[in-house]
Amino acid sequence: MPKSPNFRFFQGGLLKHRVTPKIFTTQADYMVLLSLSAIVGAIAGLVVSLFEQAIGSLSSYRIHFFDVWHLPHGITALLVILAGAIIAAAGFWITARFAPEISGSGIPHIEGALDGLHDIRWWRVLPAKFIAGAFTLSSGMVLGREGPSVQIGGAVGRMCASAAKRYQHATHVLTAAGAAAGLAAAFNAPLAGILFIIEEMRPQFRYNITSFKCVTLASLMATIVLRYFHGQQAVMDIPNYKVPPLASLWLFLLLGIIFGIIGINFNNWVLKLTAFFKRYHKNNLIRVTITGAIFGALFAFFQLYVPSLAQGGIGHITEFVREPMAWSIMVLLFLLRLAATLGCFSSGAPGGVFAPMLTLGTLLGLAYGTIAAGLFPGLVSEPGVYAVAGMGALFAATVRAPVTGIILVVEMTDNYQLILPLIMTCLGATFIAQALGGSPLYSALLKQSLLNKENRQPAAKDIVKPDASANPSSDA
Repeated sequence: MPKSPNFRFFQGGLLKHRVTPKIFTTQADYMVLLSLSAIVGAIAGLVVSLFEQAIGSLSSYRIHFFDVWHLPHGITALLVILAGAIIAAAGFWITARFAPEISGSGIPHIEGALDGLHDIRWWRVLPAKFIAGAFTLSSGMVLGREGPSVQIGGAVGRMCASAAKRYQHATHVLTAAGAAAGLAAAFNAPLAGILFIIEEMRPQFRYNITSFKCVTLASLMATIVLRYFHGQQAVMDIPNYKVPPLASLWLFLLLGIIFGIIGINFNNWVLKLTAFFKRYHKNNLIRVTITGAIFGALFAFFQLYVPSLAQGGIGHITEFVREPMAWSIMVLLFLLRLAATLGCFSSGAPGGVFAPMLTLGTLLGLAYGTIAAGLFPGLVSEPGVYAVAGMGALFAATVRAPVTGIILVVEMTDNYQLILPLIMTCLGATFIAQALGGSPLYSALLKQSLLNKENRQPAAKDIVKPDASANPSSDA
């Protein structure tokens, strides 16, 4: 079988549509690529499922381990908080010591790899992200596992590309397929996984019909594996709402405008706080570890006494929607969780911001719906509809991927009938955010990371040695 040609692509996102000729010259090569994509999806789905289970098990073990000692409540609580500080500090230490590129969600790292700016050290990223992410997220910090799942999936794709040395030119496709599989498995949302790669990573993704098939197949396999272990129910157990009247669509547009303003400011705050923590840490391992211990202790305390202010929030969303509070309390809780989300995500912890953003959207959307129901009772019968719309709106305003936000929310909540109000809210949020300027969150974080690398003199320990097995020209 003849070896396929090694096509080179423009770097830096200059080729907008990435429409390329056939990657493989034979039908057998084509089938090999599809088979590799299916394997990547299955492995990514398995690893992400284990990642979710590890986070839940560690969190439960930390909270209940000391119960068998029958100590006074205050001492038991102190030990639980201390355990949260220790495991969070361990997560920060692993990140800074072994793989600094896993800090944050890891999505900008995958985008940079797809754009040919760097390679993925999968042999470090996979174990470090899994262990450090499980430690940090189980401490109670306001972080999500969905962004880390995208990085884990992308690293799985890079690993499989390294193993199949004959097909090194498929590294880009398999990395993208793995990233899509990671998101699909994290949210049990295969369509959202596919759209996230095409919409959010459109400047980096080399689109053609073959790469699209590979991404789709990987998302399918990851979702099948996830559902085999966790069942086929939607991620969120919230009511199925009726379609709101057409006359109320202006209320959804107004909600989108509000979230558009919040979204652009959210991105700016993340960038400023991320820069602040980088200046504070100065690549000092002790400072990074102490930061993790402080955050771990604080949010382990919140998890015990103010649980609504701890963890990513996917579990809280069902509680908020099914048992809504007064709108003033929800606004206050939104502000407090907003501050917690900004601090945790910007600190350098190996965790994501998807779940916290969905929680913030739920809180403000539900508060808005409660107020709207009081002012316009003829237009609003179920305030929870605005909670669903709010989830997608904040995601669309920050990530600038409105279609992904719409599909992600309807897949997670099983509220497909709310697509029209979701479109109105998400597009309104996106248009306002674009009009106010700024960049999508992950693109801005990638740019900030690249500028930081250019502005500092790399130390010997910071120099990343290229994978000897990789073909540099094939990753261009």
